[in-house]
Parts: sequence; structure tokens; C-alpha cells
Amino acid sequence: MYGLIGKMTAHPGERAAPSAILIAGVAGMPGCLSYVVAADLTNAEAIWSTEVWESKDMHAASLALPSVRDAITKGRPLIAGMERVAETSPVGGFGLGAQR
Repeated sequence: MYGLIGKMTAHPGERAAPSAILIAGVAGMPGCLSYVVAADLTNAEAIWSTEVWESKDMHAASLALPSVRDAITKGRPLIAGMERVAETSPVGGFGLGAQR
């Protein structure tokens, strides 16, 4: 499995819109086992994403999906900054099933 933890910073007062775009754009992504979008409790502009994929290649392939490209196009103007906080190797957990 392959995991990513990312942090996006929305422009002031714009956090709800990119969060909604991210959530709407993740349906039906082959190889995606989990995709969680969360609002930071201490920073009104920060959005966290936690992703688990069957493989790093499946994550890379998702970036070419029309729904993902559309979400990027819609969300990019609302985002002031992005950072990849961590790449991980998930070993299991609730909702992920058995280790692969």
C-alpha cells in the first residue's frame, strides 16, 4: 500500500470551497482505498488530506482521470499553498482490510 498526507492552505475565507471540490472529485478512483479531507482545527485556512492507495503507481495514474483533472482545475485558484507532508507505507487499519 501507498499513503500520502498532504496539507493545503486556502485563500482566507475560502476553505469550504476547495474542500467540497476535493470530496466531489474522489469518487471512483481505481486503487484508492481511503481518501479523507479534513479541516484543521487551529488554522482556518488549512485543509488536510490523508490518502491510502493500493500502490504508488495507482496514485500517479489517478492524476490523469477526468474527475481529478477537473477538481484540480476548479480548486487551484482557491489554494494559496500546498505541501506533501509525508509519504507512508500503510500496513492496515480499520476500513483498509487485510495487509496486501
